[in-house]
Amino acid sequence: MDFNVKKLASDAGVFFTRAVQFTEEKLGQAEKTELDAHFENLLSRADSTKNWTEKIMRQTEVLLQPNPSARVEEFLYEKLDRKVPSRVTNAELLGQYMTEAANEFGPGSPYGQTLIKVGETQKKLGAAERDFMHSSAINFLTPLRNFLEGDWRTISKERRILQNRRLDLDACKARLKKAKAAEAKATAEHELRVAQTEFDRQAEVTRLLLEGISSTHVNHLRCLHEFAEAQATYYAQCYQYMVDLQKQLGSSRSEGFPATLVVNADSTPPPLSTSPPPATLPVLQAVSPNPGDGTLNAIDVKPPSSGTRKARVLYDYEAADSTELTLAADELITVYSLPGMDPDWLVGERGNKKGKVPVTYLELLS
Repeated sequence: MDFNVKKLASDAGVFFTRAVQFTEEKLGQAEKTELDAHFENLLSRADSTKNWTEKIMRQTEVLLQPNPSARVEEFLYEKLDRKVPSRVTNAELLGQYMTEAANEFGPGSPYGQTLIKVGETQKKLGAAERDFMHSSAINFLTPLRNFLEGDWRTISKERRILQNRRLDLDACKARLKKAKAAEAKATAEHELRVAQTEFDRQAEVTRLLLEGISSTHVNHLRCLHEFAEAQATYYAQCYQYMVDLQKQLGSSRSEGFPATLVVNADSTPPPLSTSPPPATLPVLQAVSPNPGDGTLNAIDVKPPSSGTRKARVLYDYEAADSTELTLAADELITVYSLPGMDPDWLVGERGNKKGKVPVTYLELLS
């Protein structure tokens, strides 16, 4: 019991001495042992690493999971050391709704078929997003978090100890200056030597930890490469899924809508979804590779001397086969109609390239 009381009294005395020394330093009434320039640079570099790592980690978390409530839930699961439940992505949920709607409207109808195709693509996009989130959380976020919760905590602890050792050292220096009697000076000199030894030892420990920040940067650099690679893979998958979907939708459009599809006569259809008036685009004689089979080969047809029009492309379009023309948004092409063509398609020319193009992708100019 007496030992505990003495220890508490000793700790209180040390704390009071450090507090007095710190206060006098702030007031300019006491000298302060300064660290060398290299050590100060290491401290500054470590603080900068910690601050930017926190910012990058938090913003990456926002990127991977924009929903703040979901982020809090995942954080609590991690703190409780429990497995985070699998969460359906927004794209997957949208795909599910589209599929359910198609089943109710009729999966065989044009709208139902398109809902199914788009819905399946949304599910693929959602699955790719989940894989990207999982990969980034393991290969990028976890190393950043491990640094902040592991190495940085150790560095912070040793820095606090170093600060206390410095305050003890400077307090001993102050006592030595104030000592008058020979016995008091001898005692102060002994305390100063002990304090200097402890300070030097702690400074070396802290310096080694601070120099380890370079290894942290190397590790984070590797993680950053993995994050960028995962992101590139994710966006490449999304692009391919959408290209495939566009081809499917373009193929469906080229087949035309069935005769059972009824359009409200009172509604005014968009000008781009209607066939050009005969007066401006005269009917031409189609060329068939096999006479009598009714097959239209737009590639073999020469443009008419009159009746062609200029059109601006509204959206990018990837040709589904060799009879179609790939389009880029905002480019200008020449278009004209042929007899027997689906009203939703025109023949488009750009330089020496020719092929069918969907009317809904065009803005007719003249």
